[in-house]
Amino acid sequence: MDLLRILIAILLPPLGVFLQVGIGKHFWINILLTLLGYIPGIVHAVYIIAKK
Repeated sequence: MDLLRILIAILLPPLGVFLQVGIGKHFWINILLTLLGYIPGIVHAVYIIAKK
């Protein structure tokens, strides 16, 4: 299941974080990072998924 979440996180980083932790602090941080740059959003999303 984590592999699927990581693939989703590469395509849509906020969705990957949402599926892992729901709407919370990390979700909003990821939205901000994705708006500032796509790559930081991906890195944060993969980190959150791998950490949990």
